[in-house]
This record gives sequence, structure tokens and C-alpha cells, in this order.
Amino acid sequence: MIPEDVIAEINQKLETAFAQLDDWFAAPEAIRRYHPADGGWTIDEILEHVALTNHYLLILIEKGAAKALKNAHGLDLATELDARQSARVRLDEISQPGAFKWMRPDHMAPHGLKSGPEVAATLRQQLHQCQAVLSRLPNGEGVLCRTTMTVNELGKMDVYDFVYFLGKHAERHLAQIAGVATEYQAQSR
Repeated sequence: MIPEDVIAEINQKLETAFAQLDDWFAAPEAIRRYHPADGGWTIDEILEHVALTNHYLLILIEKGAAKALKNAHGLDLATELDARQSARVRLDEISQPGAFKWMRPDHMAPHGLKSGPEVAATLRQQLHQCQAVLSRLPNGEGVLCRTTMTVNELGKMDVYDFVYFLGKHAERHLAQIAGVATEYQAQSR
């Protein structure tokens, strides 16, 4: 059995990251729309990017969860759990801006097509979707499907690691948002 604390840890990281993302929607518009000097994204654009990326990650996560539950009928869960090797150390690097090189696909770039409240609602729905996936895989079934992740050359990851990745990606962009906010504060003095 996958330790309950692993699922609880993933859920806690998700709740913390998504709550912090949600807090930024209450920030003054001037901060959220500030363009950094390096030409990077505004906070609103970063939030939209996180929601877009989550959309595509959740497609893979949902497919993986469905396949894992189907595989539970033909694979030995105990054997698969014993053989599980999480890429946790390399997954933790995902939250550190500049820790590795990777170019995001164009379809994950923000285009300003949704309002702040729409992006906020999407992020809240995505958190609930992640939590629903974890609740459907309470006994370790998530190890029964592995999908390739090219970011940071992570390779094959199980469903739990994919959900953890989604949370770490949010943390990465929370650090980026903090940098934009710090620059804004310095510029407005």
C-alpha cells in the first residue's frame, strides 16, 4: 500500500500552492498587470499560464488514473508498490526557477482570453480535480500507470508523481510571481 502520508503530503502541497495562487487574485490590479523589466509575464499572465498548464497535465493525470484503475485488475499492486521509485528529488527541482532548461509549448502561453475571476475559478476547479484523482487512488493504484514526462528529463512517472509535479509547477510560478511583485514594489518607491 502506498503510505497514506504520501497522498496526504501531495494533497497538502496542492492546497498550500493553490491557496497562495488564489490570494494573488485579490492583489491590486497595478501589481497584477505590472510588466517586469526583463520582458517577462505579468502576474495575471503567470496565473493564466499555470491554469493552462494544469489543463494539459490534468488530461494526462485523468487518463493515467483511469488506466491505473483498469490495470488494478491485471497487475499485482503489492509488487508494483514495492518496486516504485519516485523521482521526488528531481521533481522538487521543478519548483526552483532556473534549476533546469526547458521551453514550454506555445499552447501553454497566456493569451489573456479569460478574466481574472475566470482563471481563479479554473484554478479552484483544478485543485478539486487533483484531489478527486487522489481520492480515487487511495491504496496505491496510481503506481499502476506510468507516463513519460519530458520536463527536466523526468522520464516515466506514476500518477502520484504527476499530481505532485502539478503542485511543484505551481510553486515554481509562485516564486516567479514573488519576483515580479518585489520588482513592482521597488519600482513604485
